[in-house]
Amino acid sequence: MKYISLLGASGSIGTQTLDVIRAKREQFRLVAISVGRNVEAARAIIEEFRPELVSVADAAAYDKLYSEYVGRVKIVCGEEGLIEVATHPKATVVVNAVVGSVGLVPTLKAIEAGKTVALANKETLVTAGHIVTEAAATYNVALLPVDSEHSAIFQCLQGEEPKNIEKIILTASGGSFRDLEREQLRHVTVEDALRHPNWSMGAKITIDSATMMNKGLEVIEAHWLFDLPYEQIDVLLHRESIIHSLVQFHDSSVIAQLGTPDMRVPIQYALTYPDRLELSQAKKLNLAEIGTLHFQSIDFDRYRCLKFAYEAGKTGGSLPTVLNAANEEAVAAFLNGRIAFLAIEDFIERALERHNIVKQPTLEEIREVDGETRRYIQSLLM
Repeated sequence: MKYISLLGASGSIGTQTLDVIRAKREQFRLVAISVGRNVEAARAIIEEFRPELVSVADAAAYDKLYSEYVGRVKIVCGEEGLIEVATHPKATVVVNAVVGSVGLVPTLKAIEAGKTVALANKETLVTAGHIVTEAAATYNVALLPVDSEHSAIFQCLQGEEPKNIEKIILTASGGSFRDLEREQLRHVTVEDALRHPNWSMGAKITIDSATMMNKGLEVIEAHWLFDLPYEQIDVLLHRESIIHSLVQFHDSSVIAQLGTPDMRVPIQYALTYPDRLELSQAKKLNLAEIGTLHFQSIDFDRYRCLKFAYEAGKTGGSLPTVLNAANEEAVAAFLNGRIAFLAIEDFIERALERHNIVKQPTLEEIREVDGETRRYIQSLLM
């Protein structure tokens, strides 16, 4: 039996993690969750899974749940609540499925508590990869990737020697606007952007997929997860999202992981590693039915956010923190109808250009840079 703490239980990855737990109750027990402000989701999860601890984002959500479940479930809130979920004494695996840099400190606390971390919160490694990987090494904690691309690479590397890697290749669907020229992007709507052709994801990640920032963040995450220089990390446009990523070795062999687009597959693999369990909910891959797979190289002029991510990652220091914070604020502004789609890129570029880089930032410096960047983007919106 594995005991699971789930950060971000009401989001896209969180709800699919609950699907996996629901189907394998003899294998998994949910002991703690966080749900942001989604009180209705919290109630449903409490009634079905009976977790011991529930964290919400603020006092308003806390008040709604506390009076209802006093004496039955411990209700907590804020960052301290997230930390309490991440360090629950019974938890053996912490699934970090929150969106954004809010996932950083709970991840570090989970590592310090000796928990295995199943990481879907890519911003944790983007903003503080050097700190997180050093902590994982110090406390001998496994960081298991949940993103489909990183899970694919992780699976391809089982039994392989890292010294034999020529490069890793992350695949990208191209997002909602992959068939549009840049000029056609000037007047796209939020509704247009949220129609992803292959995956069912949350709003922020879907927009990141459309700008290709999601892939850029994954490039930085891959750098830290697999300890590879950026020159050995490529991105390939693959429309069908059947090949989830590939590893090329020095002998010219290429190993790929394939499957239908279903996030429950990498989620379950992270929860069961090094074992595999049957996953009856997932559609089996039928290559004869698919017939043809398509690939093309990435146009960095078309996808400027991916270019920004490579540049920020190679520069390092505090610049990836700026990249992530500026992107989060700009995407939120787009989703709220305050800026046009292409302005997301412009805001990020302005934030990157004005930043004075801190070479080896501490956790406190990272949080300061994050906050300062967000304030700058907000100032541009006034």
